[in-house]
Amino acid sequence: MTTESSSTLQARIGGHILVDQLVAHGAEHVFCVPGESYLAVLDGLYDASIEVTVCRQEGGAAMMADAYGKLTGKPGICMVTRAPGASNALAGIHIAQQDSTPLILFVGQIERGMREREAFQEMDYRAVFGTQAKWVTEIDQVERIPELISRAFHVATSGRPGPVVIALPEDMLVETAQVADAPRYQVIESAPTTAQLDDLQGLLANARKPIAILGGTRWDQNAVDEFAQFASRYQLPVAVQFRRQMLFPVDHPSFTGDVGLGSNPELMQYIRDADLVLLVGGRMSEIASQSYTLFDIPVPKQKLVHVYPDAGELNRVYRATLGINVSPSAFAQAVSALKPAGTPAWANDLTRLRSSYEAWSDPSTITHPGALQVGKVMAYLASALPDDSIMCNGAGNYATWLHRFHPFKRYGTQLAPTSGSMGYGLPAAVGAKRIHPSRTVICFAGDGCFMMHGQEFATAVQYNLPIVVLIFDNGMFGTIRMHQELHYPARISATTLENPDFAAYAQAFGGHGERVETTEQFAPAFERAVASGKPAILHCLIDPEAITPTTTLQKIREKAQAAR
Repeated sequence: MTTESSSTLQARIGGHILVDQLVAHGAEHVFCVPGESYLAVLDGLYDASIEVTVCRQEGGAAMMADAYGKLTGKPGICMVTRAPGASNALAGIHIAQQDSTPLILFVGQIERGMREREAFQEMDYRAVFGTQAKWVTEIDQVERIPELISRAFHVATSGRPGPVVIALPEDMLVETAQVADAPRYQVIESAPTTAQLDDLQGLLANARKPIAILGGTRWDQNAVDEFAQFASRYQLPVAVQFRRQMLFPVDHPSFTGDVGLGSNPELMQYIRDADLVLLVGGRMSEIASQSYTLFDIPVPKQKLVHVYPDAGELNRVYRATLGINVSPSAFAQAVSALKPAGTPAWANDLTRLRSSYEAWSDPSTITHPGALQVGKVMAYLASALPDDSIMCNGAGNYATWLHRFHPFKRYGTQLAPTSGSMGYGLPAAVGAKRIHPSRTVICFAGDGCFMMHGQEFATAVQYNLPIVVLIFDNGMFGTIRMHQELHYPARISATTLENPDFAAYAQAFGGHGERVETTEQFAPAFERAVASGKPAILHCLIDPEAITPTTTLQKIREKAQAAR
């Protein structure tokens, strides 16, 4: 590759150099809330071949960028202004960190000569974001923009992916320099060694009750397909970690369910009794590990093969029998060629687990108090939605219905924060529809969850994004109320909500809105929402007693009171 000499390079201001680096690295989209601190960058975007989504709050912008990173595997790009904007964006950075999502956040910064005087909206970004990002830096010299942006793309995507935060002093962005653009970043891959694959085959040959548990990032559709082929040949039971349902097709004979909140007890008992666990891509953190009780620490009683792209995570919590420091995609490619020596000893266990999963995930078996039955809603959506529909949610008990009952069959169909962050579903849906305008995008939200970032419905209207938002309204912060009844029964405090008419809310922004109070009303309302061609909200009124698919608030309260 040849490079131009400095004498032949065109002088550019820093803001334009930065945008040119984004183009050079293949960035396709920027999610932002504008600020005067980075006007030079906004000016550079004017002529660039990059789509820009103007958001209504920085947290929403960061979550849209996170959604981009989850769906594409490439860094989502977010731009916000100084301290107040950066503070709002922190929620999205925390999601990207815990979910291992590649993301780059650019933050406007005060002029360099004003630092350490507590100037207007001054913030120490390294101190604030240092524990929540893979790397935090500030670009002080305009000439170093190509170098540091290149490093940011590599850091965000290498090993365990995650967020990078870059502060941009306002005066630096208007200085000029003659510098060459950096070449496009490349994700560095490695592969399992022959010895590691031989060891894995030996462990599988001697196992009697194995299971694979999939999680994390650095997957794609090809990796999902290759691992499914491997599972088919070995008749290997496969589960997925919390909110990672899209990593394995639910209609595959090897799929046995998810390992998270409210998981199938039969599956959980099988994992406890297993003699071999193949953990691919995930950390097996608090939720998936059932508060770190599923495996003994530091040495699990099950033989553990842990496949993870960051050596710093291997043996950090769980001592693995075999640790393999590669990405899930590289591992899936390697094991796609492996073949069992004979008939697996666990075929009957797989048949039993598969039958248990099918019964557990059948929404028609679930009834609860109230005229609107969520189980029947889930059954309708399973039959009505295309297989490539993107399902988005934030945090709350309502999401249990989605993760337990929706048939995720393809990669790239799920946007859900494993960090448990409220307010994520709507920005994620907006981001997903911007990325994939031809695909169906559905947002699941509780009444409390929606109001965290409900203003981004205006963004959906502005860009004519016909997403469908299903708000399940029970008039409270339901998850907190559930725990409140469990620990302090009948002492309701700070969990009750008075909500607006969400159908009217949608209409006020220029979208489609309807109120749904019964099961019979749901399907026609959903069809009208889709047919409207507008961003739509269905305001679904849920009986407060319907707190989970398997219990009610009254039963939780009575059980807690009886235990006292």
